[in-house]
Amino acid sequence: MTHNPIRPWRDIERRKSRKIMVGNVPVGGDAPISVQTMTNTDSSDVRATLDQVIRAAEAGADIVRISTPDESSTRALREIVRESPVPIVADIHFHYKRALEAADAGAACLRINPGNIGDAKRVAEVVRAARENGASIRIGVNAGSLEKHLLEKYGEPCPDAMVESGLDHIKILQDHDFHEFKISVKASDVFLAAAAYQQLADATDAPIHLGITEAGGLRGGTVKSAIGLGNLLWAGIGDTIRVSLSADPVEEVKVGFEVLKSLGLRTRGVQIISCPSCARQGFDVIKTVEALEQRLEHVKTPMSLSIIGCVVNGPGEALMTDIGFTGGGAGSGMVYLAGRQDHKMTNDQMIDHIVELVEERAAKIEAAKAEAAE
Repeated sequence: MTHNPIRPWRDIERRKSRKIMVGNVPVGGDAPISVQTMTNTDSSDVRATLDQVIRAAEAGADIVRISTPDESSTRALREIVRESPVPIVADIHFHYKRALEAADAGAACLRINPGNIGDAKRVAEVVRAARENGASIRIGVNAGSLEKHLLEKYGEPCPDAMVESGLDHIKILQDHDFHEFKISVKASDVFLAAAAYQQLADATDAPIHLGITEAGGLRGGTVKSAIGLGNLLWAGIGDTIRVSLSADPVEEVKVGFEVLKSLGLRTRGVQIISCPSCARQGFDVIKTVEALEQRLEHVKTPMSLSIIGCVVNGPGEALMTDIGFTGGGAGSGMVYLAGRQDHKMTNDQMIDHIVELVEERAAKIEAAKAEAAE
């Protein structure tokens, strides 16, 4: 556990939802909010796709989605599923038969888009394949591909249209006595997506998959997603998330965890609290934090680390973190452990020393967990 005082005023009361399983990952109910990403390789290239899945899983992804647009990709899916360390969601558009093939190939979940999957008969076939193969379904509504009759009814993509699309498909699944489903109502417009999700949350107890679709590049998409997802998560809405970036899928996973960590909804790895630096800094804060982020990426144990350049806020921040370093001395700074001053360390040795302290603390925590589990 991280060294943080109890703060009841920051607790988020999550919306009550049903729990389903995506492979061995629970989604909804009291399960942790899961983080997803999606591969961008040629899905028929088993090795390239699997390598990306593994990299995403190592970064913390709980679930990975793979587009299956043709028969060659659903054939490859069987081997990918067999070797994947995390459950695989098959992304289906236009050709419902790809969903049938993906289910037979072992996909843990089938993502279908109401706007382009076809009529109720085709959805019924997908439901049958999912049930027979133990797969769940995600109803993936997207503002950019709403059904024609809804666009004619509402005149444009809007929250009412998106939620109606989702609820129509929920009814189809429920009419077939299929309840292992989650749902999303994504849009690239933050306001539209947020309004649709808020309305959806009141209309169903199904687990909700959050996302701001087509959010943009690494910087802009991160900001956009943090605003949209952060507001919804803060309101207790969301059971699983995907940050959609025009970037390496691993970056999507990292951003997703940072959003959850900032709200206290997931803890994984080292959370670095650092100042932006100024003329008071006793060491180069920016370069130090960059180096520590890279060297501590391998640490999965939840932990807080404060890196503050001077004594204005440094001691106060260190009181609330597991490990801290505050500059201010002539070529040295103060190391804090569990919120207390412990010893001084020179600036030139500080990075190596902090890495060592973090690794030692992580090893002790993991050893204690293993002992408790025996």
